[in-house]
Amino acid sequence: MSGEMLRLVVTENSSGLRLDRFAADSVPDLSRSYARQLIEDSHILLNDTQSRPSASVRVGDVVTLILPEPQPTDLIPEDIPLTVVYEDADVIVIDKPVGMVVHPAPGHPTGTLVNALLSHYPDIVVGGDLRPGIVHRLDRETSGLLVVARHDIALRHLQEQQQARTMTKIYLAVAEGRFRETDGIIDAPIGRHPSDRLKMAVAADGRSARTHYSVLEELGEYTLLSVRLETGRTHQIRVHFAYKQRPILGDPLYGLKRPRSHFGITRQFLHAHQLGFVLPTSGERVEFMAALPDDLDLVLQKLRRHTKHSEV
Repeated sequence: MSGEMLRLVVTENSSGLRLDRFAADSVPDLSRSYARQLIEDSHILLNDTQSRPSASVRVGDVVTLILPEPQPTDLIPEDIPLTVVYEDADVIVIDKPVGMVVHPAPGHPTGTLVNALLSHYPDIVVGGDLRPGIVHRLDRETSGLLVVARHDIALRHLQEQQQARTMTKIYLAVAEGRFRETDGIIDAPIGRHPSDRLKMAVAADGRSARTHYSVLEELGEYTLLSVRLETGRTHQIRVHFAYKQRPILGDPLYGLKRPRSHFGITRQFLHAHQLGFVLPTSGERVEFMAALPDDLDLVLQKLRRHTKHSEV
């Protein structure tokens, strides 16, 4: 989105927020500190006027964001702790924590998974862009498993598996609402939203997208799901379930606007739980699993207690 101009209209759900908070909440991967900097540099305007970061936004206000092009910069290795599930000479499997951005972007030049990888694995020699070795990504607020290639041959091998749809990616998710079927497929193309450049949407001229799901547990008016991606479009799970009017619990972009105290949810309930692929050198197929992190497990336990209490 760098170099683009975005015009956002403040809705009732955001009325009263600080300008820097509204901007950070509205633009994926835009930190609040970077939003403050952009406001001070007149890259973010409130009703076409330069304002303070602390200015409050009201219903109907128009916030204009002019995101500057990223400046050329050398990637900085950073000694950030990583949870490594598996590694060999070809690949590294990481259990990414919530809040970690995968690769540098405007507002996140450091502190990313790529910065951490360069510190822990200085021998990675994939490409020269800002995401060396990254085969697929997870949103900042999505936790769980992803695989990183350590060299170009491994990268191509893994990319071919993605294109052939033989790489297994299974997520745990809680959706708002209940499902008539215990299993289903959402087959709907995804493209850029016609009016909101921050979003993706189901669109007739979009790229094909297929999502498989199975109901694991009914939790009153919520449902715990196992979700398998057949394709890997941007925000695919979030877009598909919102399209079916069953948005992911806690999703700030596509979901229902809930207070942060709602079952203790502070981000979308989406976790990359299982990852399977063929190792580039040995040809062995491997499968990895990552348990729900503590924050999502706590929400799940609250949902279960609430359901049990409601049934009494």
